[in-house]
Amino acid sequence: MAVKSLTIAYAIAIVAVLAFGTFGTYILGQSGNFNVHINSLITALYFTVVTVGTVGYGDIVPVTALGRVFDIVLIISGLAVFLSVVTAISGEVINQRLVKLSGRISSFEKRLLKGHIVLIGYDLTNVLLASKLKKDGKKFIVVTSDKVIVDQLREKGYSTYVADETSESDMSAFNLGNSKKIIIDLRESSRTVYAAIVAKSLSSIDKVIVIANTEELERHLTDLGLKHIISPANIVAKTIFSEMGK
Repeated sequence: MAVKSLTIAYAIAIVAVLAFGTFGTYILGQSGNFNVHINSLITALYFTVVTVGTVGYGDIVPVTALGRVFDIVLIISGLAVFLSVVTAISGEVINQRLVKLSGRISSFEKRLLKGHIVLIGYDLTNVLLASKLKKDGKKFIVVTSDKVIVDQLREKGYSTYVADETSESDMSAFNLGNSKKIIIDLRESSRTVYAAIVAKSLSSIDKVIVIANTEELERHLTDLGLKHIISPANIVAKTIFSEMGK
């Protein structure tokens, strides 16, 4: 919304400068303030564009004090507007480039996050999930503190970002409250617990799914009141035990 509003504001400013220059030139051109008689809006627009663009062909020039003052105001206002537009556009391009290189999420990308699946960490379970979600065309992002993994996944076309999974300020950038599901899959148990606390504080507890690779971690997560805790080892053990009983 902010980008759209800024674009509209710059467009209005450009049109205002062109209108000021065109109608001002036409009116003054009728009264002998230029070396030629200006009797059409097209000629007035031509002079305005040439003046603001600092081309200065010299075929139309102001010859009175009033005409010269008008020309000075037109040049200053025109340059101010166009330089502001160029600066804003180049600044946004540079910012997007820096964001891409750093792996951080941009404000534009943040505004688009809604109804998305968030994969926090990139251990074995999330690796498989990411592949399946991408294949099915689901809207998801991967958040990890490992910049190397981020670069690798971005090359594959994944929406991946660098962030400290245990930092509330970092994770708040990903609109967890508007997400569909949050799957936490970190190798370190301590980071998993902290990441779960952060995710729970920024979103609904019903959305948070945590992968627990040890029984101790599973107990800690249960103590936190988390409802959706998945232990891959337990699932594999139960499957094998079931197969052995047949």
